[in-house]
Amino acid sequence: MNLKPLDQGIYRLDVEYVMPGVACLYLMIQRGKLCIIETGTTLSLPIVQKAIASLGLGFDDVAYIIPTHIHLDHAGGAGALMQKCPQAKLIVHPRGAAHMADPSRLIAGTIAVYGEDNYQRLYGEVIAVAADRMIIAEDGMRLDFNGRILEFIDTPGHALHHFCVVDALSKGVFTGDTFGISYPQLNTPAGPFIFATTTPTHFDPDAMLASIDRILAREIQWLFLTHFGMVEVTDRLISQLKHSVIDQAALALPEKGSPEGRVDRLQGRIFELFMAALKADGGEQSQTWYQQQLSPDCLLNAQGLDAWLRRLEKSD
Repeated sequence: MNLKPLDQGIYRLDVEYVMPGVACLYLMIQRGKLCIIETGTTLSLPIVQKAIASLGLGFDDVAYIIPTHIHLDHAGGAGALMQKCPQAKLIVHPRGAAHMADPSRLIAGTIAVYGEDNYQRLYGEVIAVAADRMIIAEDGMRLDFNGRILEFIDTPGHALHHFCVVDALSKGVFTGDTFGISYPQLNTPAGPFIFATTTPTHFDPDAMLASIDRILAREIQWLFLTHFGMVEVTDRLISQLKHSVIDQAALALPEKGSPEGRVDRLQGRIFELFMAALKADGGEQSQTWYQQQLSPDCLLNAQGLDAWLRRLEKSD
């Protein structure tokens, strides 16, 4: 179990999605009560239970469960956790609540991206959540968690059903996928390496850039990334992320109107873009090593860019 204490009662827990170091959730303790931000998948439940017990707490102490959005690496375990946590409320984006109550379309969409076999291996069973156990977090909602104020801000761009959670006490934001991905193993001599995730099906570069600015408008020092861990807000990191959004959209646009084989072409170009950025930062690993690390994300990003281009083509 990889449970790491951070600051102000926050702990990072690796949920071992795909492999260690890919996805985490956060446990926040406030005056003897627990808030779980992100859920991992149903298969993560034993890891979560062991972590909570190691902190001297139990499922009865969980007050809130908060997935930043309903993609299954962030919310797939919500139903299973809610079954185990009788006192908990699920806080969910307005566009995500119906899918938490009836996850059938969410499951079908995930299978369409990953395939049936991979879906079962990665996610297991996705359990519905009763509507009366949900709190709908409208933009700007402020939650009093045992005297600790959590603010919810609507942040589309990665997904229409995405919010971020601002925690003034830690001067941090739980960013889900809005502020990109920064795997620790990709750190370079320049610091953390970050890139935007354009996963299907709602990527919108303009909305994502606006959401990044909404996050940065808060007085924050730390980003709690689901993929992966706590990173400090720096000018370099902000610039790298924004360029990742802009540059991925720019390399995709010439493919508009040419759908045949587009995902494969985009995947290769995204990897080239990431490699150039890593080398500029002094990245020291081989191209083969970086390809092993980044190949799944390059494919998902290519699929997301393809979905964005298909929307643009339909609107013409």
